[in-house]
Amino acid sequence: MPSILRLPRVSHCRPPRSTAMRFMFKALVIEKDDAGYRATVKPVDESALPLVEGGVSVDIAFSTVNYKDGLAITGKSPVVRKFPLHAGIDFAGTVSQSDDPRFRPGDAVLLNGFGVGETHSGGLAQKARVKADWLLPLPAGLSPRQAMAIGTAGYTAMLCVLALEKHGVTPASGEVLVTGASGGVGSVAIALLSRLGFRVVASTGRMAEAEFLKGLGAAEVMAREELSAPGKPLAKERWAGVVDSVGSHTLANACAGVRYGGAVAACGLAQGMDFPGSVAPFILRGITLFGIDSVMAPMARRSEAWARLARDLDLAKLDALTTETSLEGALAAGADILTGRVRGRLVVDVNR
Repeated sequence: MPSILRLPRVSHCRPPRSTAMRFMFKALVIEKDDAGYRATVKPVDESALPLVEGGVSVDIAFSTVNYKDGLAITGKSPVVRKFPLHAGIDFAGTVSQSDDPRFRPGDAVLLNGFGVGETHSGGLAQKARVKADWLLPLPAGLSPRQAMAIGTAGYTAMLCVLALEKHGVTPASGEVLVTGASGGVGSVAIALLSRLGFRVVASTGRMAEAEFLKGLGAAEVMAREELSAPGKPLAKERWAGVVDSVGSHTLANACAGVRYGGAVAACGLAQGMDFPGSVAPFILRGITLFGIDSVMAPMARRSEAWARLARDLDLAKLDALTTETSLEGALAAGADILTGRVRGRLVVDVNR
């Protein structure tokens, strides 16, 4: 009888990382050593991705540049706390490998926050590996590019809107003020609120953008200087609600002008971390100040926010407030976003 050829047994398990075929990919890498703090776009080996038990690997399609990314890229604030690290607190892409049954190769996913881009390598790269608990399925009706046109800034704007709604602020309650209106949070907040029927007043330091803001849905545009200087403990009651991404005197003056029983959703500190205000509007007018955290928000709240974004955000307006760049372009954008030179949202095509 002819001898039987026995083939070696083939394992279908993923080979150990040390012996698996690895690939090079581009990333915006933050490094800090004796030579100083620096951000560069360069090729890195797949072995540079964090080891995550039960993790999910993602081929990233798009990321974005938020204010926090600008701080990380420039080193203006100690956002990054582990080196070297791939920048980027957001990404959207496709699962390439998963050790968690909730996600399978080919699934479209997105991520915001959870320390990604701060203590865990993030989305300004062509690949990422993260905990499955940090991922959301891409909402129906949104492309990966649209999800990153929204990004953490737009998702934060939606969290602010949800806070105002749950407080009982409705279009019939009166005007809503949006500060930092030309930035990412502000521009998406205007588009959302106007579509929901609110009369929106936009506060900006760039009055040249007034027509742009009105195109997003602002009924009125006011100069930043009307709110950014020290003011009175109580001002004339005007705002039913406020979305504030600025902080400092702007937030204090916004609170001073909120109508009885109204609410403020505070999510940013572009003017400063201080709050030089008074307890007067809280005691005498019963207003509420909501602190909006986007980084560690519970998954249920994230899911609600993204479902509402997919339903309530005018995608034509989203496109109007979005520009696109490459990983290399994100380097320059880091400084630009801190100085207010970025209008609306900036999407990063990591494969350009």
